[in-house]
Amino acid sequence: MVTIKEIAKECNVSVATVSNILNHKPGASDETRRIVMAKIKELNYKPNTVARNLKTKNTRTIGVIVEDMTIFSIPDIVDGITEHCEENNYQILLINLRLFKKYNDFYYHRDDYYDQVEQEIDKLIARQVEGVIYVAAHERVMKCIPEKLPVPAVMAYGYTQNKNIPSIVVNDEDGAHQIVKHLVDNGHRKIGIITGKPDSIHTQERLLGMQRAFYENQILYNPESVYYGDWTRQSGYNGTDQLLEQGVTAICCMNDLMAGGVYDRMEERGMLPGKEVSVTGYDNRELSGYYKPPLTTISLPLHDIGYTASEVIMRMVEEKELKEPDGIYRVGCYMLERSSVRNLKENS
Repeated sequence: MVTIKEIAKECNVSVATVSNILNHKPGASDETRRIVMAKIKELNYKPNTVARNLKTKNTRTIGVIVEDMTIFSIPDIVDGITEHCEENNYQILLINLRLFKKYNDFYYHRDDYYDQVEQEIDKLIARQVEGVIYVAAHERVMKCIPEKLPVPAVMAYGYTQNKNIPSIVVNDEDGAHQIVKHLVDNGHRKIGIITGKPDSIHTQERLLGMQRAFYENQILYNPESVYYGDWTRQSGYNGTDQLLEQGVTAICCMNDLMAGGVYDRMEERGMLPGKEVSVTGYDNRELSGYYKPPLTTISLPLHDIGYTASEVIMRMVEEKELKEPDGIYRVGCYMLERSSVRNLKENS
């Protein structure tokens, strides 16, 4: 590999002169600058950025640890991180823990993988990253990031309960409020709900948003019209009969997979979603646009969560003041209105 010393010798100038020219510093004449740059091109010189960054202690590298790249939410979050890093001339070092592949979702309630996380953070710090972003597969409270690190850290799609390690999460309460308000605006007042797992933060936040929409529209919240599912298509199928027997005009599902189960059961009963009973989902999984009829749903701001996580970590690297003093950044959702919701007001 060609070195600066060799470039300097070929051009009959000092090493300092070549270094100044490479770093766009003054001190060399236009003719000297032209000769040096021509020789650099001729010899195909490539600067050793790793050595230079280590010398300046500025590697412009962010470490990103993800729980499992096969989980639908994670690639979009990583893409958001990557986009912001590219815009700011940073690079990422990515580590995939593969936790879902190893343990399914049982690891959500365990902490024995925390040692593995700490080991990977140590490896990233040894490689001179300037900050670490941990990307969770499912929002929950986690204390897997050590509190005393030599670099700043951020949690994306999870809660640390530590304002010094900011949490970037989806505003699930607002998203659920939006979709119930949409049903109410279309004349629905008897609304059934199929939730995710009861201990999930997503379930709890979305239920709060739905209850707030009921309250604001003077609709009595009926616990009997809530079926507790488990995020699977089968649980959506299982909850459908219970809600239909109560005479609901709409079934509000907390994810798109369970909405697919509602479609399955309605088809067996000879009913048409969006015609006889409206159905909504949540998450905007790719399949939701291919349901018949296409599903009205809430799109998760996954890319924006990643982008925000990168913004926050860079503010911390630059020792700038953070915008959220409690360390929690809630990123808003938006609704995709499709044809699975019937407007009851048109026939009234």
